[in-house]
Amino acid sequence: MSQLGADSPVLSRRQYEALLDAAETYREALVVRLCGDVGLRPAELAELTVDDVEQVRIDPPRYLVRVPAIDDRDRRVAYLPTHVERELRRYAKSNGLSTDDRIFSVTPRRLQMLVSEVADRASDLVDDPALEDVSSSDLRRYFARRALVDHDVNPRAVKAAGGWRSFEALEPYLAEPTEAELVDAFETVERPSGPRDGRSEDGTGPVIGDDSVIRLLLAASDRYALVRLDEDGYVERWNRSAAAMFGYRAGEIVGTHVSTFYPDEAVEDGVPERVLSAALEESGYEDGGWRVHKDGTRFRATEVITPLRDDRGRHRGFAVFFRDISAYHEELESVRGERDALERRAAIARRHRDLTRALLDATDHETVETTTCETLVDGPAYAFAWIDRPTVGDRPPAGQDRPRKWRVSSGIDPADVDRLHPDEGSQRPATGEQPAVDPPMEPATLDPNAPESAEGAAGEPSQVAGDDGAAATVTVDTDVRADIDGTAFDGAIARVPLAYGDTVYGTLAVATERPDAFDDEERAWLETIGRLVGYVITAVRRRNLLLSDRVVEIEIACRDDRSFFVDASKQLGCRFELDSLVPVSESTHLYYLDLEGASPAAVFELAEADPGIADWRLVETRPNGGRLEFVVEGSAPTLTLTEYGVTVREAVVEDGTATITGECAADADLRTILDGLRATYPDSELVGKREAERTVQTARQFREGLEDRLTDRQEATLRAAYFGGYYDWPRESTAEEIADAMGVSSPTLHNHLRKAQHELLRTFFDDPSEGQRREGDEASAEAGAE
Repeated sequence: MSQLGADSPVLSRRQYEALLDAAETYREALVVRLCGDVGLRPAELAELTVDDVEQVRIDPPRYLVRVPAIDDRDRRVAYLPTHVERELRRYAKSNGLSTDDRIFSVTPRRLQMLVSEVADRASDLVDDPALEDVSSSDLRRYFARRALVDHDVNPRAVKAAGGWRSFEALEPYLAEPTEAELVDAFETVERPSGPRDGRSEDGTGPVIGDDSVIRLLLAASDRYALVRLDEDGYVERWNRSAAAMFGYRAGEIVGTHVSTFYPDEAVEDGVPERVLSAALEESGYEDGGWRVHKDGTRFRATEVITPLRDDRGRHRGFAVFFRDISAYHEELESVRGERDALERRAAIARRHRDLTRALLDATDHETVETTTCETLVDGPAYAFAWIDRPTVGDRPPAGQDRPRKWRVSSGIDPADVDRLHPDEGSQRPATGEQPAVDPPMEPATLDPNAPESAEGAAGEPSQVAGDDGAAATVTVDTDVRADIDGTAFDGAIARVPLAYGDTVYGTLAVATERPDAFDDEERAWLETIGRLVGYVITAVRRRNLLLSDRVVEIEIACRDDRSFFVDASKQLGCRFELDSLVPVSESTHLYYLDLEGASPAAVFELAEADPGIADWRLVETRPNGGRLEFVVEGSAPTLTLTEYGVTVREAVVEDGTATITGECAADADLRTILDGLRATYPDSELVGKREAERTVQTARQFREGLEDRLTDRQEATLRAAYFGGYYDWPRESTAEEIADAMGVSSPTLHNHLRKAQHELLRTFFDDPSEGQRREGDEASAEAGAE
């Protein structure tokens, strides 16, 4: 910005506040205020002392600053605002300045640079390039403009306080007076005689010649209009502000009834006549609402109607003061809209919070679904909610809809859900689409000989993962209209899969008539709900299995070559036997398998081409195969069964068939499990099942079993190492110290420890029957060796 008196614009209030916000130190903020609020120059600031500040009034306190004489300028007095004086005193106290010390012990040039640095930061802070070149002179220009224009301070006082030598320096801040301002300035010349208080003799209202009314009439801005009506409500006088507001010229509107400014419905209802009558009865009346421009467009306005009387108190018409409040009303509506949007967002957040709490108490799959629907509808966020669990079984004849075995809903009857269909042209996402009711993947037919569960026809979830294994995202149907029990619904529906890993238990749908429903943030929230409910369903299934006294042992045959091990056994004519399955994450498992009938290299060559096998390793070489380790990511039959609450006990893959043995809770629905598996591996079937008591091994049995496996020397070594602190951290005893205490060598101690630890871990991890089998095999091997 240029120096004082140039044509460049003066700082706005917002820009000045941005400068204050950009000040990083107390000194920077004080310098800006002394230039912008007091009008001091950098050279004057450099000589200013605490003693130059003087209090000239006590109540309320008022202050002046004695500005030092600089160069050829005389010493002067400037007005010091109270808030600036308070900051100046605080700064002096915090810096330990005495009354004779200079407040800023730097050069004028340094103070100018300080203002420039603050301006650079303010420009970046509010992204306003105009602030980058602000100087101390621009702050003085801001001081002059605020004093002269905003606060209407006497120019002579501004000139004296700021140290300007002539009024010409202040002239750029004084705009040319308008015609109305000229009339206002000289109105006292035309002031008529009469009651001085501006009211009629009887005190009931202003007189016709009241100077305050004329001032309002002539000085009104384009947002205000003052219209004079005669006794019957017809326009008698018209000014420029009224013409600007309504669009009529004086010749067009004078003599027209005030009802011209009202909408047709208000005129038909007799509003204008009632308003004028109320103004007469109450000596004034205030009204508001829609008013009409000349071109027929409407705007919002308030009006104050005051009856006019002459000096004898006789009614001589009305003064109507109009105020255009369209901008305020639009701002109010905008704020209300923001408030409503925040309330809707808060309602959604409450549903999320309440659903999370409610799901903690769910005990079974059906309770999870019912709780989810009821909680989401319990509030203004959603009108309806339902969950569909499509079955992959009982495929209908061609051309017929797939029967739906299970649907739970809230806010709408399950049978009425199918009435909700989007109108033609309803927009839906280009990605992640799925049909309005059925999942996108066509399921395989369930084996008619497969056993039914106790729920029978209460159909179950299916896996609806996409080709890449990722569950479908939220899809939305807009412009959904239906008549539900005599009530019209016109809104949108969002659907989200209830997923855990690659398994999808069904589809949650929520319907609402909110106009701003299902934006990106709400869709992300619904995706979280889908995953949350999927996690809970998985958790309650697994918990029920763990807490069940009886289990169902099932045997499943999978011949689907989408499984790597099924395909590899078919191609190589080999046999895989699962030794251990270790979950690493939700979608990654560590497999340890015994291979027979093929070389590990041939298996690894096939694994290299399979995207689901992340890594592999040869653990042990054997004459006709080996012990292999695989890191399996993504889908696998054993992983799918695990997600449906099945504990996999054994798995043997041979000649293109995987035979998997597992356990599930006694009340588990076998159709659910098989449908979930066949959704990804269609060529699978249930071979057999049987109920059995859960084998429980007590702590005492565990210890007795371990003691039977350990030799006396192994048990003694393990006890000595444990109680001697060998396993503590940091160790209290080293292996050499334990060996010396037992009278053996260190290698002998380590040999006994490894064998004892191996038996301990095998007893913990192995199934009792498996352990017995292995012991028999080892005994036979030892006998053969002898």
